[in-house]
Amino acid sequence: MEFLGTTQTANYCSPRKTCDYTALPPAVPAPEIQECYQPYYLPGYRYLHSWRPSLFYKISNTQTCQDDQATCRSALRPPTILPALRSALFCRYSPHDWDQSNQLQIRGAEASRLWAGRLMGDSMRLMQDKDQLTQQMQQGTCRNLSQRLSDIGFWKSELGYELERLLNENCSMDTVKKRLECAAEEANCPLQVALECLYQREKRIGIDLVHDNVEKNLIQEVDLLKCCQEQMRKLAQRIEIQMRDNRDAQHALERDLGDKNSAQFIDEKCFNLRNTSDCISFFHGMEKVDGTVSVPETWAKFSNDNIRHSQNMRANSIRLREEAENLFENLSNQMWKQFTNTNLAFKARISEVMDVKNKLQTQLAKTLQEIFQTENTIMLLERSIMAKECPLKVAQTRLECRTRRPNVELCRDIPQFKLVNEVFTIDDTLQTLKLRLRETQDTLQLLVMTKCRLEHELAIKANTLCIDKEKCMGMRKTFPSTPRLVGYT
Repeated sequence: MEFLGTTQTANYCSPRKTCDYTALPPAVPAPEIQECYQPYYLPGYRYLHSWRPSLFYKISNTQTCQDDQATCRSALRPPTILPALRSALFCRYSPHDWDQSNQLQIRGAEASRLWAGRLMGDSMRLMQDKDQLTQQMQQGTCRNLSQRLSDIGFWKSELGYELERLLNENCSMDTVKKRLECAAEEANCPLQVALECLYQREKRIGIDLVHDNVEKNLIQEVDLLKCCQEQMRKLAQRIEIQMRDNRDAQHALERDLGDKNSAQFIDEKCFNLRNTSDCISFFHGMEKVDGTVSVPETWAKFSNDNIRHSQNMRANSIRLREEAENLFENLSNQMWKQFTNTNLAFKARISEVMDVKNKLQTQLAKTLQEIFQTENTIMLLERSIMAKECPLKVAQTRLECRTRRPNVELCRDIPQFKLVNEVFTIDDTLQTLKLRLRETQDTLQLLVMTKCRLEHELAIKANTLCIDKEKCMGMRKTFPSTPRLVGYT
């Protein structure tokens, strides 16, 4: 049995037994002291193994008594360690550990100081950068507010100018309305020819049943040939409606101009605020509150739309006033002018229809040629697909025959790889050709449908030419003279 050492205060459970021998046991050699230590760990690290002293002692075997060996088998108590050797025997660290621990502490202190110095420098640079950033942002905000005030001033001037022009136009419209209400003249109008032309043009087919310039001119001619008093009343009603629209545009401009004044006052107040102002305070959370309803683009578009709407209203008013002035001046001349315009529109429309008909005939001829070429292409594609089937059969047959090679001869050699690649390539070629064949067939169907549509359009154009050129223009060869229009006869 070996003992790992003992202390002066150690107790043993077994009682101490003595022998008749007074002499001590033979001296044993001094135990060898080995340095066995754990490396130093920084605080917070967990040790992989608990520490234990590496000083081992061998205790000599106790001698048996001469008289009765059975009664003296108990081992003698190990010798007590001297106080002078106690600290040496139970030392936990070596000088190497001590030096390493000191070096670690020194390096740790240097690293801490270095980190603190870097942190202090970074903090100073950070404070300088943030101060500069804050100043730049505040200056940028002031510039933005100045630009915003300039934009508001620009739109205020535009709105004010447009509002002034709209008010002048409203006054002019009110004057024209009063003149129209006072002007009432009778006019005998020949409406039968224009109405008959409109009735005949209703017999057009398909896409040619369009609201073109001819129909517009015919409708205008019918309206112009109506009773002058009725025309005046209707024109007065249109002017009344236009004046309401002008007032709506006026209110929109006034409301927008009032909002611009309020915004300019607020932005000027914000622009004049400084870091030393008395009325500044904290308003926590205001940066998270977004009560805006527009962006600069929509803000400018809103005023621009108001101005454009006002301009459109003024343009409509100007057109109405010009129409009233023309109606006041020359009623007969307007009817002759409208008659001439309608005839010119008829001629232009007939020319357009004939031109389109010629183009459709040309397209029909080209479509027929393209149908012929497409059919030839389909035939060539089918032949090409049939021509690829035999090489595919040969390659697949070769692969099937090579699968019957015995044992190790069933090798994935270059011919095998080439055959597989050939099969995939031919199969991909067949798929591509079949896809192109389907696309060509679809194209052929599309061309056939196009041919049918072209033929149908040609029939529609022929019907339109018959109506406009033969029937309508045949009726419009004569028109009442000016004395009859003014009621001399």
